[in-house]
Amino acid sequence: MSDLKCSDTSCDKPLNAAYWEAQYKAKTTGWDLGQVSPPIQEYIDKITDKKKRILIPGCGNSYEAEYLLEHGFTNITLIDIAPTLVAVLKEKFKNNPNIQIVLGDFFEHQGNYDLIIEQTFFCALPPTMRKKYVWKMHQLLDEDGILAGLLFNRMFQSGPPFGGSKEEYQKLFAAAFDFIKMDSSENSIAPRANSELFINLKKNSKVVVNLYELEGITCSGCMETITEKILAIDGVLNTSISSNFAEVLIVSTNEIETKILKDVIAYDEKYTIKKIKN
Repeated sequence: MSDLKCSDTSCDKPLNAAYWEAQYKAKTTGWDLGQVSPPIQEYIDKITDKKKRILIPGCGNSYEAEYLLEHGFTNITLIDIAPTLVAVLKEKFKNNPNIQIVLGDFFEHQGNYDLIIEQTFFCALPPTMRKKYVWKMHQLLDEDGILAGLLFNRMFQSGPPFGGSKEEYQKLFAAAFDFIKMDSSENSIAPRANSELFINLKKNSKVVVNLYELEGITCSGCMETITEKILAIDGVLNTSISSNFAEVLIVSTNEIETKILKDVIAYDEKYTIKKIKN
């Protein structure tokens, strides 16, 4: 994505493990900068606690991990879904006890981290998964944990990468995270200049963040009605439904009983809701 172009000519394939494995095998990794992204490097340089538990999801070649190790960080975890890439990383870091390489699905990963670094992972996910991203990030971060990195502040004709806007991200992360920073990046590499936001989001540990499966919704009008009804429930601070109407993210001051949610959407018998387990 250094040239802001998709690595696949059609971009219509499922963005699963097989897709990303094919990209690494074919070495069609146009998103690879070949270096640490300058805004992330600057952020790392300001971290004084070298023992922070750090996760880099969808890590790619992970120049960030190399930089962290070079600067004395001792507890780094990388996760990626592409076996070829992970094999290369395991060989590269095989003699370093300060880093763990995981082959797997980020959304099935279990752990507890002080810092999660975002670098071309969010934009590689289908936009339908953005509610799930917020839910999982909140789950993996320790109390007062930080999500920091870069998001695209522009749209693309196809993807990956998939773009977005500051306004969209503010609504997406609202209530689940406190916004320390979400502003235009001032030192992005030239091809991405004026198209990136640097984010520094602190987990709001005082709220409950849950994700639910939805069935039966088929239009944006229905989605807006259900969103309004859920927001009216006592204790709900923020809610948003995925663009394919399949999932709903709910941020609340307390655990909302599933029965209450079922009753709220029961005005149409075809609507169903089911909590997704951690």
